[in-house]
Amino acid sequence: MSGIVWNDRFNVGVESIDRAHQRLFSIVGKLLSLNEDTEKQQYACREGIKYFKSYTMKHFAEEEAYMKSIGYKDYEVHKCFHDNMRDHTIPALEAELEEQNYSTGAIQHFLGMCIGWLNGHIMIEDHAIVGHSYKKWEHQPAESEIDSLEKAAVQALDNLYRIKAKTVSMRYGGEDFASGKALCFRLLYSSPAGQRQQVYIVYEEKLILNMVGDLFGKQIDRIDKTVSYAVKMLSPKFMSCISRHFSFTEGTKLEKTDLMTFEQFRNAFERQFPPYSLLFGTGGKGYFALCIQV
Repeated sequence: MSGIVWNDRFNVGVESIDRAHQRLFSIVGKLLSLNEDTEKQQYACREGIKYFKSYTMKHFAEEEAYMKSIGYKDYEVHKCFHDNMRDHTIPALEAELEEQNYSTGAIQHFLGMCIGWLNGHIMIEDHAIVGHSYKKWEHQPAESEIDSLEKAAVQALDNLYRIKAKTVSMRYGGEDFASGKALCFRLLYSSPAGQRQQVYIVYEEKLILNMVGDLFGKQIDRIDKTVSYAVKMLSPKFMSCISRHFSFTEGTKLEKTDLMTFEQFRNAFERQFPPYSLLFGTGGKGYFALCIQV
């Protein structure tokens, strides 16, 4: 990606908010250009990302003040998305940048996540402030439930895959991974009463290569049918580890596991936003997403 251009479809109709969004896009655009110059990359990106973070926090405060001034009824839900970006996503991405010494891959991760988040948040959540769209998540689970799921997922990733994971987002919006390559599985469960529950597990391609390479005890260079099938069989096992701490409806059983493209996952995600949607980083090995539609 060599650049990013503001599009009027992002306009909310509130001058101060639109001006701030344009500025954020401008900052990201400059960072994308810097990322193409390896000689200037590290120092310039480090300073640029600091500025992006600072300006983002300023914008969040101003947008929250505006929502309060008009009595926006979903202020608390909207603020949760800001808090998650500020307290989880940006710090996790910053840690990855430092761990990888501002490598090209780490910078691409940072910028890819920021671009995806800005696009989704502006078009859905911010437009909802002025009544131009519906909100992504109509039903928000309790924070204690999300915390429990987060801890269970981190533990399961360690126990099953020997992967040390850190939370990047507790409200993942289905954004593309920077690499653009991922393997997605949909696990369909049904209860005795006929209720259907869907789980989406998304592995960034390089995470699979690292993960399966460790399992096979050798370097894996590509995802073939053997690798894909191995991960497909392991995914329900991952969910069985999760279920010890995060319970489905009693008696729920797995019906089938489907392999999906990332585009199919995104389409399913957009049709019905999962109330539980978490994104994890693995110390530069790749991203992992867990989305549960109950």
